[in-house]
Amino acid sequence: MSYVTIRSQSGLWKSSGNKFTAALALLLRVGDPTVLVLGALAAYELRFGDLAMPMNYGRLISITLLFGLLVLGTSSLYGSWRGRGLFSEFVQLLLKWVVIFGGVLAYSTAVQLTDELSRLWLALWFAVSLTGVVGMRIMARAAAAWVRARGMDVRSAVIVGANPDSQHIANTLRQNAWAGISVCGWFTTPSDRGTVEGAAPLGDITQLGAYVEANHIDQVWIALPMRDEVHISLALNQLQHATADIKFVPDMFGVHLLNHSVEQVAGLPVINLQQTPLQGGARLLKALEDRLLAGIILLMIAPLMLAIAAAVKLTSPGPVFYRQERMSWNNKTFWMLKFRSMPVDAEGASGAVWAKAGENRATRVGGFLRKTSLDELPQFINVLRGDMSIVGPRPERPVFVHKFKHEIPSYMKKHMVKAGITGWAQVNGWRGSTDLHKRIECDLFYIENWSTWFDMRIIALTIFKGFINKNAY
Repeated sequence: MSYVTIRSQSGLWKSSGNKFTAALALLLRVGDPTVLVLGALAAYELRFGDLAMPMNYGRLISITLLFGLLVLGTSSLYGSWRGRGLFSEFVQLLLKWVVIFGGVLAYSTAVQLTDELSRLWLALWFAVSLTGVVGMRIMARAAAAWVRARGMDVRSAVIVGANPDSQHIANTLRQNAWAGISVCGWFTTPSDRGTVEGAAPLGDITQLGAYVEANHIDQVWIALPMRDEVHISLALNQLQHATADIKFVPDMFGVHLLNHSVEQVAGLPVINLQQTPLQGGARLLKALEDRLLAGIILLMIAPLMLAIAAAVKLTSPGPVFYRQERMSWNNKTFWMLKFRSMPVDAEGASGAVWAKAGENRATRVGGFLRKTSLDELPQFINVLRGDMSIVGPRPERPVFVHKFKHEIPSYMKKHMVKAGITGWAQVNGWRGSTDLHKRIECDLFYIENWSTWFDMRIIALTIFKGFINKNAY
């Protein structure tokens, strides 16, 4: 559920529950750097069996602590996490820990400490301290859930509007009691055509301000269509003297959006209806993942590629590689590499042809390469060049892109990320001449749910079931 906070409380202690939340935030703010140091000591004990560490270890721990305070102090980890899932917080912590320990390695290399330090100790330090801060948050959330179950640290809320969005809000807040938001009821407007089941009717919108002030309501959720400017303005006027948080929930639940979010740009509140998941640090992380894995994989498969190159050259006249124009991120084209699997003039007369079952254009070696997907191996060179990613939607030829974009809804949205050697559609069997609608559904699911862990999962699935497929020809 996406919403815009139109107004928030600032510096107001409305209940003892606020103090409890602030105490938890302070505990985490102090606890994270403490666990960072304790993790180093625990890792040293695990690695060497005592705590009598040399001076260079102690100096590195001190420098890491200072750098960690800088990295963690500028993050949003210590803001209110009411309503935010643990997984999203874990991802934030993981990224911060990667940055901190990346700084540790960079510093160690710069001052030539790397050879004097135990790499196992560094790995244990990373794992132990990360486990510690995640464990701290699990315990903090368990404590908050225990407190909220006893009626403390709970925010009271009312909903403005009676429509499917209002019902969705009420159901979501009720089902996620750990968020600590209790819906007291709802207010109707003249344009409403329903009710909010499970919540008490509190009157019409003209009574909103008096009720919120009299009952010290913490949050007001406005669930009105964006076109209903009259009643949105009326609700805000009713609340001009209230100190409650006001949250506007646009009527977008039925719209298929990709990575929608709310942010501020130059101080302006903005609702992102669609954006690539590869923003800022995520884009850098994806690029590092691609280059690192592609370099390692190319080193491992170099002998195999040499053998395939020799087989292609000896069994069919022409070049070893086949270059084909494909479309990728932001609709930009690039030349994708494959081992040549067809005679040089295979498309000379016919032009671009969609590969399908039963065709007989491939050479004897080429047929085997296609069936086992070995003809795709040179694309790791494309990854090193930055043309492609290891994981992403498969790229298509421009002539087919211009055809499919008019036939398949949301087809062009697959180009919001770099094209990949393998993808969620491929490991689910949607490759070759299969249902393009299903392939696009998988591609959009990948874009909406992208993470490094999702990439690793797809790579693992590709190893076990992605190479040989009945639809590869």
